[in-house]
Amino acid sequence: MRPGFFLKEAFRALRRNAAPSFAAVLTVLMTALMLGVFIPIVQATTGTANSIRDKVVVDIYAKDSSTLAQLHELRDALATTPNVKKIQFITKQQALAEEKHKHPEAYQLLGTNPLPNLFRVTPQDPDKIAAIINRLAPIDPRTGSRKPQHAAIDAVRNRRDETNKILSATGLVKLLTAGLTVLLILTSIALVSNTIRLSIFSRRREVEVMKLVGATNWFIRWPFVIEGVLVGVMGGVLAVLCLMVAKLTFVDPLENRFALLAAPKTIDFGLLIVVLLLACIFVSAVGSGLTLRRFLKV
Repeated sequence: MRPGFFLKEAFRALRRNAAPSFAAVLTVLMTALMLGVFIPIVQATTGTANSIRDKVVVDIYAKDSSTLAQLHELRDALATTPNVKKIQFITKQQALAEEKHKHPEAYQLLGTNPLPNLFRVTPQDPDKIAAIINRLAPIDPRTGSRKPQHAAIDAVRNRRDETNKILSATGLVKLLTAGLTVLLILTSIALVSNTIRLSIFSRRREVEVMKLVGATNWFIRWPFVIEGVLVGVMGGVLAVLCLMVAKLTFVDPLENRFALLAAPKTIDFGLLIVVLLLACIFVSAVGSGLTLRRFLKV
């Protein structure tokens, strides 16, 4: 093994095929940048989506005419309902104080408290919240409206529609970013493969001579493998430098203003650098391997 010779040959091939090599490096750079943005975005949006899911609740509004015994009976019924994780009773006075704190001007002119007593139910599985609602107030097939099953229930409502909009938006961001990343990965593999293919073509006579004088298969292949890895390393290093500049210039100064940027569960930047470099090397190695297997017959 002569690492210095293989490295020298790989650099010589990169200089000889400067244009396709530059295109491959640029594509690997873009792929690494997308991964560098995609990984923290997925972690941050997943954490945000999970926190939103934890806030999915069912509000059961009690009738003003309900007696204390009926309210106790309703609470016992809620406690035996499947998928119920937590039950919170909010009195009329507590609800009014909370609304006055949120909208002080809107409630200043009210002479009486229009808000009802309510039970706020937190489900164990937010995706199965409909089962709780259907049990407490199933839809009447004749009228199409919900019919409460307990005498103390006035109405049953939940905030799932707004929650679904937020979850759909975060899911769309992840889907689009993932699709673009996959597309760039495939493009990177194709361009690295094309670079190695051109290198093989330009050195085909040299390869024939080395084979005639007894060079082993891997002695011939190693320069092409290293060439592909170098493309990945250069693209990865450039991407890391770009991400470091972006982090110091934009992310860190804005971290206190945007909760998504300050999400505590995102990947450590040092670990992200290692992941990106390994991913770039892997993509380039795959591109080199595919080309060597198909076009270099030794």
